[in-house]
Amino acid sequence: MSLLSVENLKKSYVTKSLLGPVKEQLVLKEISFEISENKILGVVGESGCGKSTLAKVLTRLEDYQGGKILLGGKDLRTIPQKDFCRQIQMVFQDPYQSLNPRRKAWEIIAEPLKVMEGASTRDAKEKALAMMQKVGLLKEMSERYPHQFSGGQRQRIGIARALMLRPKVLILDEPVSALDVSIQAQVLNLLLDLQKEFGLSMIFISHDLSVVRHVSDETLVLYFGEIVEHSTTKQLFEKPQHAYTRKLLESAP
Repeated sequence: MSLLSVENLKKSYVTKSLLGPVKEQLVLKEISFEISENKILGVVGESGCGKSTLAKVLTRLEDYQGGKILLGGKDLRTIPQKDFCRQIQMVFQDPYQSLNPRRKAWEIIAEPLKVMEGASTRDAKEKALAMMQKVGLLKEMSERYPHQFSGGQRQRIGIARALMLRPKVLILDEPVSALDVSIQAQVLNLLLDLQKEFGLSMIFISHDLSVVRHVSDETLVLYFGEIVEHSTTKQLFEKPQHAYTRKLLESAP
């Protein structure tokens, strides 16, 4: 049985203007896919194709209008918030905007334990320091604030925070696009190591085909909210079936 199953997912946005009619824009159209345990699914496509919207729907940041999402065989909408947070977490694109500038590094990382599990400050800090080491940050950095870290280090803080509740699924929305190329490889290799250590399933969203090719087991291609191709990553890159996929590969540097 798949860990996460998406069936005929529909998501639309309604726009209203003062004088004009109400318009409904369908952003995700009949999206269906599955992800198994310990697997990485890459999601690629141009800007505006629905990648980030998909991430927001899967993390319940936004609701959807049609279809079904099953997590561990249960309807996503019926899972209590605490149970949901223990199963799915997200790493955001911008490692600065997603961190509270007024909190120290250890406080940011420890927050999920305190909010969701009621952990004491002492216990939460101890576990946060241990997690910092796992993501390649020194304990001495724990008292620093986000602006005192580099972009790559801030993203490591975001990854550490996402792992504190030991989720089964990690959704990564363009996690390295805001980083220098020299730092991207370090963060990608860290994610692969953590995936093996924690037994994670990942949905890796990116417009960078080379990044997806490096990390994912399967890849699906989104085009204006529709899946036009979905196969193993090896097959997709070596023998793309859809014309849009071929154009994406041809345009990649």
